[in-house]
Amino acid sequence: MANKNIFNTLFHKNKNQENATHTHNQAGGIAYAFTPEHALAQFATTGCFNNTYYANAAEQLDQVRQLCEHVSPKFIAQTAIYAREKGAMKDMPAFLLAILAQKDVALCAQIFERVIDNGKMLRNFVQILRSGATGHKSLGTRPKKMVQNWLLHADEKQLLNAAIGNAPSLADVVKMVHPKPREAWQAAWFAWLIGREYRFEDLPPITQSFELYKQNRTGKLPDVPFQMLTSLDLDTGAWTQIALNGSWQQVRQNLNTFQRHGVFDKNKNTHAIAKKIADKQLVKKSRVLPYQLLTAFQAACNLPSDISNALQDAMEHAVENVPVFKGNIVVCPDVSGSMQSPATGYRGSATSKTRCIDVAALVSAAVLRQNPKARILPFENIVVGVKINPRDSIMTNAEKLAKIGGGGTTCSAPLAKLNAEKADVDLLIMVSDNESWADREQHFGSQTSLKKEWDKLKQRCPNAKLVCLDIQPNATTQAQNRDDILNIGGFSDSVFGVMGAFAEQDLHGDMWVKQIQAIEL
Repeated sequence: MANKNIFNTLFHKNKNQENATHTHNQAGGIAYAFTPEHALAQFATTGCFNNTYYANAAEQLDQVRQLCEHVSPKFIAQTAIYAREKGAMKDMPAFLLAILAQKDVALCAQIFERVIDNGKMLRNFVQILRSGATGHKSLGTRPKKMVQNWLLHADEKQLLNAAIGNAPSLADVVKMVHPKPREAWQAAWFAWLIGREYRFEDLPPITQSFELYKQNRTGKLPDVPFQMLTSLDLDTGAWTQIALNGSWQQVRQNLNTFQRHGVFDKNKNTHAIAKKIADKQLVKKSRVLPYQLLTAFQAACNLPSDISNALQDAMEHAVENVPVFKGNIVVCPDVSGSMQSPATGYRGSATSKTRCIDVAALVSAAVLRQNPKARILPFENIVVGVKINPRDSIMTNAEKLAKIGGGGTTCSAPLAKLNAEKADVDLLIMVSDNESWADREQHFGSQTSLKKEWDKLKQRCPNAKLVCLDIQPNATTQAQNRDDILNIGGFSDSVFGVMGAFAEQDLHGDMWVKQIQAIEL
């Protein structure tokens, strides 16, 4: 069910009353509602359409649909681009593009290539349109032409990569849209894909080599996605070729598979793969999310130490754009019970091992790495004491922080501690699922406890700034945007740049939305 609190009349009546709360969060605590633009950006950079601790996938879907009714098509387009290019999200940008296909198909066509930048995204887009989630179950004439155009302009490697995966498979997509090949190799390849007759000599070279390898099982492995080879009962030598020739992301995602097939039995293989994982340029090019590296590291307990160390080096590269902040920095990771839920929601057997608390711990450790004098104050109902060594690696400190936790959520707890100490603060970063509910005062229409404590702190530290980083899809906050308060969502490394700009410049708290609105179409 859509969150009616976002659009109720009380919100619009009170939107200029800074201190009065006008809604409740999903945990039942009093809160402030985001504007529709900010709420959509929040969902676009954190939502994965999976069940979370407080909301299920269907509720997220309804909320995003509702929000799209209250913002312009242009902003939907800009948000889709931001979520894909800056947030490295998959399902949400494709969904917003599908919404645009219904609202403004010309605008959808204009941004199509920026959002649909690989075959996985193409299949996501088709799946969403065919599901009826946007109101229709057909692709429509113009979207069909966009899909055809992508297929006809993709090269052989792009098509082979797109052919990995189902529901729908690329073969299903080809059967739906019937692309009209312009060259003989395209006609042969599409026929090969969907199981129709083709001339072998017309197949492009990589696909030819794949078919020959299937018949002979000798020689060099064809340069196809390794998933196409796994059914062929490969030996250790073949798996080694896959590991050495695979893309950075393929290697990161399949380290345990390589271990099972004996790839790391030879030191030279281990060193070569470790070198690839730790390669700074490859890490940047891969657009890996920092939490994905943490997931790989958590699963690497039985892998060679060179591989574990390489993952730690990769993490340092992935978050190296964390700014060096001026003054007294405090980072407050939420370690409450709800933060034990998976960062990308519950997905059955595919559920990520990385939890929200891991992401909060990772952000805290990354800031500490660049700002060794920063203070870390984990909280649930109260502030939890923990000693963190800024000289330890990001992975080590993230693991240490993630081991604590439980209890309710009181976002005001670390601020109350700082006020009791009369501590000097220049920048305070809250990393939470933002579902504060355990505050003692829960009177609807009053200030949130966090807002009260922040106003107290501001009397002592008038230049202090507050950043609330939300890592779960949300339409509410504990402190509204203003000159000294920034709300931002997401768990890609791009959030660090936004935080740095806010801390260093005289910017209003709505700068994140303005940054999205500044995207040129």
